[in-house]
Formats: sequence, C-alpha cells, structure tokens
Amino acid sequence: MTRHDVVIVGTGHGGAQAAIALRQQGFEGSILMIGRDRLPPYERPPLSKEYLAGEKPLERLLIRPEAFWADKQIELMLGESVTKVDPMAHEVQLSSGERIGYERLIWSAGGDARRLSCPGSHLDGVHAVRDMRDVDRLLADLAAGAQRFVVIGGGYIGLEAAAVLRKLGRDVVLVEAEDRVLNRVAGEDLSNFYQAEHRRHGVDLRLGVGVERLTGEDRVTGVVLADGEEIACDAVVVGIGIVPAVGPLIAAGAAGANGVEVSDNCHTSLEQVYAIGDCAAHSNPWADGAVIRLESVQNAHDMATTAAKAICGDPQPYNAFPWFWSNQYDLRLQTAGLSMGYDKTVLRGDPAERSFSVLYLKDGKVIAVDAVNRTKDYVQGRKLVEARVEVDPADLADTEKLLKDLR
Repeated sequence: MTRHDVVIVGTGHGGAQAAIALRQQGFEGSILMIGRDRLPPYERPPLSKEYLAGEKPLERLLIRPEAFWADKQIELMLGESVTKVDPMAHEVQLSSGERIGYERLIWSAGGDARRLSCPGSHLDGVHAVRDMRDVDRLLADLAAGAQRFVVIGGGYIGLEAAAVLRKLGRDVVLVEAEDRVLNRVAGEDLSNFYQAEHRRHGVDLRLGVGVERLTGEDRVTGVVLADGEEIACDAVVVGIGIVPAVGPLIAAGAAGANGVEVSDNCHTSLEQVYAIGDCAAHSNPWADGAVIRLESVQNAHDMATTAAKAICGDPQPYNAFPWFWSNQYDLRLQTAGLSMGYDKTVLRGDPAERSFSVLYLKDGKVIAVDAVNRTKDYVQGRKLVEARVEVDPADLADTEKLLKDLR
C-alpha cells in the first residue's frame, strides 16, 4: 500500500485547483489526485455549450497542459473510484480493491447527474450532461442522425443544451415540471425572458408537467408526460440536477445529508479530511449564513484554495463572493450574489431589447443581480451586493443612473 501526504478525490475544477494551490502555497509533500474520469483535469461548463456545439475541442478544455502535473510532481490516478474511506487508518479504498494511505484527504468528488426514476430511464439514447463521456455519447447520437430531442429540465444545463441543439438544427421539446424555467434560481422576469427567447428560436416548451415514463424497446422512442401526451423522439437529454457524491464519507461517519458538512476552512467532521466544491455543504456568508451547496466553478476554485491554505498552516475562513454565468444563443447571462430569500425584484432596462438586468432585494438591500448582455450592470451591481447597502428601487430601475453611483 502506498501513502501520500495529500490525496485528492476528484479531478474536476476543485480537485485541480486544490493541487495547484498546494504547490503555490509552498507545499512540498506528495500529492495524489484520484479521478473517475480517464482524462486529465478539464473544464466542465463548456460541455453543455462550446464542446457540444463542436466549437471547442478537448485540448482547449484542459485546465492545464498534461505535462504540467508531472512537472509539479502531482500524481494522477485516472479511471479509478474511491468506494470507502477509513478515517481511523487514514486510508481510502478504490473500486479495484487497492488501498491508499493519506495524511490529509481532500474530497472533491462533485456529484452524479440525477437520473430519472420513471420507467424507461435505462434505455439507450437517454443522456446526462455531466462529464465528457456523457457528451461524447450525445455527440455520437447527433452524428448518427438523431433529429428529434426531448430535453427534461428547465435549469441552466437543460436550457444550454436546448440552445445548442437548436443551433445544430435539431427539433427540441423542453419539459419542465415547474410552471416556469429557472424557477429555483431566478425571478419571473428572467424566466419569462428566456422562455420567450427559446420559443423564438423554435424550442417547444412544455411547462408545469412532469414525465410519466419513457417508451421504447432497447432505445428510447418517446416521452410520455403526466397529462398523457406522448412526444416522439430520437434521444433524451436529462438536466435535473445532481446528487452529491459523498457516500463513502457519510458511511465513514462524516456529518451531512445533502452533501457533506464543512467548517469555514472546509474541514469535515472527520480528522484531516476536507471537502470542497459541489458536494460541500457550508455556511455561506452571502446567504446570511445559511448552510448551502453551491454548484459553480467559482465555489470549487475558492474552496480549493481555502482548504490548501488550511493544510499549509494558514487557515482563513471561506468568504468568497459567488458569481455565475450562462451562454445561450447570443445571450450572455452574468449573475452576482445569491438571490435566495429575496422579497422584491427590480427590472432595469427592457427585455425586448435583449439587454437588461434584474436586481434582487431583501429588506431593501441588493443581494443579487442577473445581467443579460449588460456587463456594466453586472460589474457595478456586484459592488452594490458587496456593499450591502439599502438602495431606492426607483433609482435601480432608472437606466439614466449608473449603479456605481447609488452606493
């Protein structure tokens, strides 16, 4: 059995940044990264956008050139899964049965795409968009001539996939169980805008209806909705969220349920075990201290740096500002802050012009901003969120006034 000073489980953004940050902090011990993916660390957000569209190849998705990891003496163990953690022995066990010892463990396994639970969900032609293997299988269906797609889920992954499929000339029906898209992450102004845009681009939206079952023998041929309608299709794309990949940690005794709970320096309840990224449930200062999980590159990157600093003897509380983005058609959405718990929204600009912002207020303070093709509002709105000051909604709505002048 081999032992390493730091073992990192996961080779996505969080795992890669943890290894990089350790070296940047002067850590000289041995580092091993273990990943289920057989590829060196690569960017995940472009998978549902530029990679699916054929605009960005694998080489441009790599977080660092492959030689970088060897140069920094960071060992990669790819195509392996960790199935068990022994916190007393400081060991992890792989799916192959091999055991590896650690002095410190950083868990950055992210999550698995949430699967449909209805009949037919096992059929060929039912795709997730979580890693490159998922998208490569989808690309193979496209290359084979699949024309009719049903996208299940009206969150960002579903909307981005629908936009690319329409760009590629495919027929798309998007099904969302809620009464509007982006229901869990945005206000009605933004939802209504994106619904109109997708319809304008030819996406057939079915809102407020769930999926009863998928039909087909070996391969999916249709989607039956809860209202009884059957939609014929050649393939299905499922974008209904993720399930945090924390099973081995919870089984080992780590505190957590929807993710594993971590302290303000990303330490779990297990000795010398840290958790970062999508799977880490943390008290977020930008959500009034609520314990949440954030599924974003920003969160994975900044948590990785927090964990690395703690390991290197410079513990600092996680206080990174949350931001997100989404590209659909020629629209660039930029989000600053967390809109959860808002009690008022302010529309700034005209959605009909395809350049506007939505500001979210709570107790009179701006807590988040969604900016569509309006980078200036995103940059200046972020400053309002960071300042946590009260602003007159009428001033926010007045496009003649710069947001930076309202602090």
